[in-house]
Amino acid sequence: MSKLPFAPDLSVKPEVTAFFDEPTNTVTYVVKDPASDACAVIDSVMDIDYAAGRITHASADAVIAFVQDHGLRVEWLIETHVHADHLSAAPYIQGKLGGQIGIGANITIVQDTFGKVFNEGTEFQRDGSQFDRLFQDGDSYAIGGMTAHVLHTPGHTPACMTHVIGDAGFVGDTLFMPDGGSARADFPGGDARTLYRSIKRVLALPGETRLFMCHDYGPNGRDIRWETTVAEQRAHNIHVRDGITEDEFVAMREARDATLEMPRLIIPSLQVNMRAGELPPADDSGKVFLKVPVNTL
Repeated sequence: MSKLPFAPDLSVKPEVTAFFDEPTNTVTYVVKDPASDACAVIDSVMDIDYAAGRITHASADAVIAFVQDHGLRVEWLIETHVHADHLSAAPYIQGKLGGQIGIGANITIVQDTFGKVFNEGTEFQRDGSQFDRLFQDGDSYAIGGMTAHVLHTPGHTPACMTHVIGDAGFVGDTLFMPDGGSARADFPGGDARTLYRSIKRVLALPGETRLFMCHDYGPNGRDIRWETTVAEQRAHNIHVRDGITEDEFVAMREARDATLEMPRLIIPSLQVNMRAGELPPADDSGKVFLKVPVNTL
């Protein structure tokens, strides 16, 4: 197993509240320090009616109401990566509740790649400056009295990070539930072999570590679930359980990815999320537009 850049502290048990967004199968988390009112919000969702071109905030408002009703203080708004299947509500929540927006430092690679795809021009900054904090592998930050540790876990995207907070790990799209397997690795900058090695880093955490998924799709008709453990993943994950070799995983992942369609919201999601959840700037008439590149993605 891979060596971790920090020593996990299983005695710290953050209080985790999940919000499931059915249209995008996304799970947003409020992660509270049990010893204070401090919390973090991980992978928030901004609603979009794609056909109507209408942005709304019901999903984010539910998170905001929970935070306010429980007297919590948001210190961090964490993006595990630049999502291709939903829009981030981080700046909207920040405007209501405060907190710093953080993402992996390789956001600059994603911005450079998709800045070209969407022909954003020189006015679009590709240095990650839209975010308050860019995390490197092994970095840490505080949520009240808790220390959160950051693992760089690329493969799905170059900027994917897993956030380990006490006995809880938030894996983004690096892993799904054991019967869901793993995330695709065919987006620009993705790589199946890199993803396998990243997953093995996550599975080097102690077996009792709780793991929280960013998505669940209820495979085979089961109820939606988003929490598992390292031990369960190592024993039962259909793609990367113990005994499955790197070459076996790569062959499976690449064959599977070749059959997958692009996510329904990939076009608006990338344009918004590479801006830390902000919409593109308005044109001279004050109107905001999202671009649709043709025969590019």
